[in-house]
Amino acid sequence: MTDTDQQLIERLDSRAERRSERREFFRTALGAGAIAAVGATAVAVGSNAFAQASNNDAAILNFALNLEYLEAQFYSFAAFGTGLPNALLTPGSASTTTQGAVSGGRQVTFTDPVVAQYAREIAQDEIAHVTFLRAQLGTAAVAQPAIDIGSTATSAFSVAAQAAKIVAAGAAFDPYASDEAFLQAAFLFEDVGVTAYRGASSLLTSKVYLEAAAGILAAEAYHASIIRTVLYTKGLTTPSLRTNADAISNTRDALDGVSDFDQGISPVTIANSQAPALNGLTASNIVPTAQDGLAFGRATGNVLNILYLSTLPVAKGGFFPNGVNGSIATSATN
Repeated sequence: MTDTDQQLIERLDSRAERRSERREFFRTALGAGAIAAVGATAVAVGSNAFAQASNNDAAILNFALNLEYLEAQFYSFAAFGTGLPNALLTPGSASTTTQGAVSGGRQVTFTDPVVAQYAREIAQDEIAHVTFLRAQLGTAAVAQPAIDIGSTATSAFSVAAQAAKIVAAGAAFDPYASDEAFLQAAFLFEDVGVTAYRGASSLLTSKVYLEAAAGILAAEAYHASIIRTVLYTKGLTTPSLRTNADAISNTRDALDGVSDFDQGISPVTIANSQAPALNGLTASNIVPTAQDGLAFGRATGNVLNILYLSTLPVAKGGFFPNGVNGSIATSATN
């Protein structure tokens, strides 16, 4: 492990602990009012930051296309053992971006037929998203950037898992080793995709593009709920799946700024000032919302903080070793 990786893990570890403590404080001490206020702030921060980043529909859709390349390649390899065809990876004729290669990726030997079916369904959806966005962008579509979905000790998945303490420092995390490993890797991506589309939706000026983004957002939300539900259910017999998902959530929180909006899947205590009889009861946490029942959004820079695995304003790293393609390519300062 490099000194940089070690420093990253130490920073994330410290921040994740603070996030966990703060989340518990909000739930048990401040009650519904404070949670609702946090939720309102989440929406405001995400929207304002996105507005400053770009008002150009093509730039926003190309940013989304980068994310879809990543998800589609991961799911395609996991479900089918192959990546996307080259025809879906090249730049549009008006784009000067450079096509990158995929590092890692292989088929999962699923033991649970239901998980295998889910993986194939999500893979088909993600490939369709790439195809659709490229069609909408036409000649302006950016090429697939270089992507790291490997399983070595220094790969992006492993660095993220080390930061979350799912594996030991310097150890490898193999997202293709089992159904459970695949689900945890998918959990890392899916919630980020939902919040990215939620954050960007208000910036699109074209009604056609807005409707398209809303459709993709809905599909990504279904995917996220599938992954969260399966992890929650399997966590009944394997509690580490829930605690690992919570640790991944805390790591995302540590990367994307001082806010504490991300949520794991462990049961939560209901605190509702409008219905005091509910106080003290527990519920599942499949849908990560604030007290108002709304999902939060992330700014592009904060999305890239997670995917670059950096709290700093950088233009590459993590799952995108050479950065994403397009004009929106730098992570935020956290």
